[in-house]
Amino acid sequence: MKEPAPSPCSDHHGEGPTVYDLPGVPLALREQWRALESRRHFLGRMGKTLGWAGLASLVGDGLLSGAARAADTGGIPSPESIRLPNFAPRAKRCIYLFMAGGPPQMDLWDYKPGLPALFDKDLPDSVRGGQVLTGMTAGQSRFPIAPPHWGFSIRGNCRRPVSDLLPYTGRIVDDLTLVHSVHTDAFNHEPAILLMNTGNMVPGKPSMGAWLSYGLGSMNRNLPAFVVLNSKLTVGNKQPISPRLWGSGYLSSEYAGVPFRVQGAPVLYLGDPKGMSHETRRRLIDGVNRINQLTYEEIGDPETHARISEYEMAFRMQTSVPELADMADEPQSTWDLYGADAREPGTFAYNCLLARRMAERGVRYTQIYKRGWDVHGGCVHDLPTLCRETDQASYALVTDLKRRGLLDDTLVLWGGEFGRTIYSQGGLSRHEYGRDHHPRCFTMWMAGGGAKPGIAYGQTDDYSYNIVRDDVHVRDFNATVLHLLGIDHNRLTFKFQGLDQKMTGPVPASVVNGLIA
Repeated sequence: MKEPAPSPCSDHHGEGPTVYDLPGVPLALREQWRALESRRHFLGRMGKTLGWAGLASLVGDGLLSGAARAADTGGIPSPESIRLPNFAPRAKRCIYLFMAGGPPQMDLWDYKPGLPALFDKDLPDSVRGGQVLTGMTAGQSRFPIAPPHWGFSIRGNCRRPVSDLLPYTGRIVDDLTLVHSVHTDAFNHEPAILLMNTGNMVPGKPSMGAWLSYGLGSMNRNLPAFVVLNSKLTVGNKQPISPRLWGSGYLSSEYAGVPFRVQGAPVLYLGDPKGMSHETRRRLIDGVNRINQLTYEEIGDPETHARISEYEMAFRMQTSVPELADMADEPQSTWDLYGADAREPGTFAYNCLLARRMAERGVRYTQIYKRGWDVHGGCVHDLPTLCRETDQASYALVTDLKRRGLLDDTLVLWGGEFGRTIYSQGGLSRHEYGRDHHPRCFTMWMAGGGAKPGIAYGQTDDYSYNIVRDDVHVRDFNATVLHLLGIDHNRLTFKFQGLDQKMTGPVPASVVNGLIA
């Protein structure tokens, strides 16, 4: 088909008509678009392009972001194209096991031997202090202490007490970095889970996975840099989660997490439409991307560039995702390690195995959500099931990564958005109790990726209620995670609303050196 001649009234030097020439476009808008093609705009874009090309020749493809490598699809680098680690990273990738709802730290990790003798005694006012309580317990006349229903056993060479609910994870306690003194600013789910995932309690901010995709790019051209896996809910409170937890906020949408489905095809619409061959689909995408590229060159909208990248990624995922999800090549030893649940798509164990396969294939950041930990009234009933579904799989993931030589440069994280209270919400008996939200202290763990193994950092009081040593705010925890991945959290920024925005927010945060090997 013959290409239309360039418009004589345009200063655009490429082939084909420009956006200015489209019929029905108001004159003022055409002039605004034309201003974007000013000499300064052109030279600014050219400088970034030449810098990208020069750096590519020096460091190769592996260190460039996904946006920079979009040039091989016919695109040009977006303005934020090149992001490298600020220093040598300890970890190349991260797998975040997010226990949504808030696991009770005193039932699982934060052992307090004096609690059984305090059953049903009121928590002293001096301990509770002036804490703001949620509406679920603010009206209680008593705050009866509910000791853990299960025992603890000493595990590992580090001689660490671990709940008997976690027999498998207890086997790898020498590989774990336990952090007992994490605390947060929020005592309700939505702001707390936002703060943990995006560094801010206000929605609309980029998630950690998006920041890493933006800052470090992808290690695999055929899979997203950031994948989200939501595990099936079997017991517990149905506290919802939403895409704002893995969104890209004010960053380009190409950095947002790609959620894989629990059932059926992991990603919808990857297959070729009925009656269309793979080659025809390729030509169609090439044509659409050429149109998008013209638009990008005319107005410089990053979202247009993102659209090009996403079309290309979707086409490549047609082959890579089925291969990723086909576990027929896994030996029996893998199924023995992860347990029978791993054979059922959508379970936490299945998602952990899928995360290991993603780590092997260069996915930068994988986040697995396991809901149900919001145990307001059913600790004794729900915790054994939640632990059974997550204990062996968490152990298997760390063990599998270690066996394959991947744990040294893969950072595994485990934890929720806050902890739970030592006092019971509502009634209390030997056979059942509930726990309210508790932001003052909770336990998380790290493994691999440069974290210091076999230690317990921080200390809480005898009630697992207040921190008495080495507190770690959520912002400090996130700053440490970024540090292990080679990023100075103060230097990875994005200009938005006149400010240099960053993952750890405007409030000062510090890397916790005591967590780093």
